[in-house]
Amino acid sequence: MWSIIQSVLAALIGVQKDRKRQQDFASEKPLGFIVAAILVTLIFVLILILVANIAAG
Repeated sequence: MWSIIQSVLAALIGVQKDRKRQQDFASEKPLGFIVAAILVTLIFVLILILVANIAAG
């Protein structure tokens, strides 16, 4: 599970080693990547909203 989260976070910022990317695409179970990507994206958006609300006062 930690490997999937690392891959999703690396993809989010656009930095990932080619070897790791090839491993990810060779995986026969993409559901874990899809769920992790959705969760990480939601958390990222919620953090941005929180920071914007704090900055707006």
